Amino acid sequence: MSAGTKTPTDPAGRRVLSAALFASAPAEVLDFLLPLWAGSTLNAGASVVGALIAFEAVLSLIVRPLAGELADRFDQRRVAAAGAGLYALSFAGYALADSLPVAFAAAGLGGAGGALFWVALRAWTGQEARDGDGTAAYGKLLSAEGQGAFVGYLVAFSLLERTGYPALFWLGAAACVLAAALLLRGPGRRPAARPGAYAAGAGGLFRRGAAERRLLPLMVVSAVTAAAEAGLWMLLLLRLQGDLGLSPNEIAMVFAPGFVVFVLLPEHTHHLTDRLGRTPTMVASFAAGALFAAGLAVVSTPPAIAVFWTVAAACFAAQIPVEQATVAAASGGRIGRGMGLYETARLAGVVAGPLVMGVLYEELGWVAACAAAAATSAVGAVVVPFAVRVLRLPREENNAATQSVHMTEDGEDMDTSKPEPAQPSAEPALGPKEHARKERRDWYIHTVAFALGQLVLWALDSSWLVWQITDGSVPDDQRGPLVWLGRIWLTIWVIDTIWSWSYTIWPREKKAKS
Repeated sequence: MSAGTKTPTDPAGRRVLSAALFASAPAEVLDFLLPLWAGSTLNAGASVVGALIAFEAVLSLIVRPLAGELADRFDQRRVAAAGAGLYALSFAGYALADSLPVAFAAAGLGGAGGALFWVALRAWTGQEARDGDGTAAYGKLLSAEGQGAFVGYLVAFSLLERTGYPALFWLGAAACVLAAALLLRGPGRRPAARPGAYAAGAGGLFRRGAAERRLLPLMVVSAVTAAAEAGLWMLLLLRLQGDLGLSPNEIAMVFAPGFVVFVLLPEHTHHLTDRLGRTPTMVASFAAGALFAAGLAVVSTPPAIAVFWTVAAACFAAQIPVEQATVAAASGGRIGRGMGLYETARLAGVVAGPLVMGVLYEELGWVAACAAAAATSAVGAVVVPFAVRVLRLPREENNAATQSVHMTEDGEDMDTSKPEPAQPSAEPALGPKEHARKERRDWYIHTVAFALGQLVLWALDSSWLVWQITDGSVPDDQRGPLVWLGRIWLTIWVIDTIWSWSYTIWPREKKAKS
């Protein structure tokens, strides 16, 4: 990509990341609240709740390939904005629903909206990425999604008992409208085809199905491993609640460290990928997933489970961005179609995984389910080098250089692996004073957000900082997930303060990114 392309640090990129944050906040919370809402408000039984969730998932599966085609033909931000609009209508439907038909209509709108929004947003990210394979850009997008989920759960746990479900759904609709508005800002444009996407060769134009055939092994690996991960996640929740007798707040404490890692780490894991390469990163992530699943079979204490989950979350934070960047790089210039296939494969695994793993758990028990999940991840680690190799991507050590692309006789592109001299830096280095000024400016923004968050927590009698200042400790009857999250936020803010102001005390330049 040329130096003029956009990244998440440019205005358009920042709007995209903000839109991802605003839309992911209510969407993530809905996955948790939907069964509770349907059961309490509509008096729906387990089978009806399952049908409602399945209907949304099936609609999303059906629309995802279409979303990929639309993202390749039209302005990807406009397509994503349309998805955010359907998301908003879905939440409005839930807020107004007083019967099952309205609830199913809202679920269908949400499934279609999620497909349009996320496929188009990931296609835009791959199209506009500056770095060689887009891993850093996808890491920023994943981090924004995680931050949105964090904010969403914080707001939901704070307001649900005070306002009820309708107010939360209306708030979710407003957040999605704001996401759509952010995406509609700026001039629209159609996505540009990547070099070589339709180049003429001995066999004529690039055949539309060539990239899809090469992507098939990676899609199978993604679907199968996603199924194992989703099924094991569901069983782990049931085990913590049933076998270990933990309350929802205590379960949240077990997963909170890993969740924080998953939110903070994706933005930085591309440094590891740049050193190791895409294949070793994915192999290591799948191997860690196998160790996580196997470890759950032998450990039973919440602290041990929290440690295992935190390590696994760190690996997922590295795996998912490089997986998405690989799909974008191998999509033959049709990034929307590639992302549509990838999202469909993973969602199919997420839908099928809990069902298969649930049956296995009921028939053979917990250890067998963990062993099956571990075996699946191990097979993924073995197969993924082949799946990446058949993509015939440029050699990883030449990612920063421009590659010469020729066409084989059957119309498929082939890398000659002849690097040209390195291109000028996409992001120039910042001098010590400019870098210190930028860090201080970012710190001011973080501090305002921190102060507002603490103000909200104080109003809810859940601010660990205020309790420590006023009473010296938090009363036992006030302890809960909000207090714990506030304490984590305080720790992060302190670290951020030390790091940001260190550039003022000890000025140093920001190295250029190539």
